[in-house]
Amino acid sequence: MSVIVLIAALSLILALLPLGQGIVNLLLYRRPTAEPPPGTAVSILIPARNEEAGIAAAVDAALLSRGVDVEVVVLDDHSTDRTAEIVQAIAARDPRVRLESAPPLPPGWSGKQHACQMLAGLARYPVLLFQDADVRLSPTAARRVGGALLAGENGLVSGFPREETGTLAEALVIPLIHFLLLGYLPMAAMRRSTDPRFGAACGQLIAVRRDAYLKAGGHAAIATSLHDGVTLPRAFRRAGQGTDLFDATGFARCRMYRGWREVWSGFSKNATEGMATPAALPVWTLLLFGGHVMPWILLGWAALRPLPISAVVLAGLAAVAGLLFRLLLAVRFRQSVIGALLHPVGVLIMLAIQWSALLRARHGKPSEWRGRAYPAAPGPGQGAP
Repeated sequence: MSVIVLIAALSLILALLPLGQGIVNLLLYRRPTAEPPPGTAVSILIPARNEEAGIAAAVDAALLSRGVDVEVVVLDDHSTDRTAEIVQAIAARDPRVRLESAPPLPPGWSGKQHACQMLAGLARYPVLLFQDADVRLSPTAARRVGGALLAGENGLVSGFPREETGTLAEALVIPLIHFLLLGYLPMAAMRRSTDPRFGAACGQLIAVRRDAYLKAGGHAAIATSLHDGVTLPRAFRRAGQGTDLFDATGFARCRMYRGWREVWSGFSKNATEGMATPAALPVWTLLLFGGHVMPWILLGWAALRPLPISAVVLAGLAAVAGLLFRLLLAVRFRQSVIGALLHPVGVLIMLAIQWSALLRARHGKPSEWRGRAYPAAPGPGQGAP
């Protein structure tokens, strides 16, 4: 058997791996249906730093919550725009809204983790729902999230909103969040175990029980992190608390980044806490490049010069497997079809972001986000998506 045929066979295996895992996960990853106990009250907690463009929409959407009592607490984290003024105006007409001001950022903290720690201390209710300022909840969201959290024994649950995209750069890269999550995280094992390696969440929408949050050390346990979607559920799991995921596509939406610059900066800032570690990134490169880019290289090569027919068939099947999974995700989660059809391009961009972040960290260059600079240092044991 020739080397080309072996490479094509490996590509097919690497492409089928996320397709098979993803089909299983799509059966497990569902919208929550459990109802919260009568009298459930939810504190909706929103850290905000220079969010004048969207903070009113976020707060107004949260105030439309039905089926549970809510309060909405916004922490203004030293904004230099009209964020505080806008929230104060809403609070003046609705007593369920409170505007609080963040103290100076202490050394050794990232801005979001410090803001969330402060918000948890200000919350009045036992269910804490942390949401980013660019998330828009539907009227049923707080009830559904409260039901998902309180129906079981988990200390933390998290949902991935519908990720809205407006530019090609967003459509190519942002849907890869679902691709990586569902293609490579064994959800059945995640639910059977509190092993921190299976910890995963979406930092845009996380709900916790107050008592479990305190037992896990709260956001103080991940003070330096820029990637609470990875580090917070792992802190809960280290404390013996279960965590779980649900599909929030139908009742929450978010446009997390706008345009190429924000996509690159946003995914770069926390890359070294996810894929971009010296141990993990070579493995991820093999999985992603080998399974989702190499088949197209082989097919392009075959168009220029003859290759063994078996290599062409294997590469074609691998290419189809990758596209099939992306198209399944696009339909299920209302993602861009164009982004799905350009799947190998998105994978290449994602890998470029990760390698760039790793090299930046190795040279001691800080991550920058929201006008703050943070040291970029890979952490041990942080290689899972």
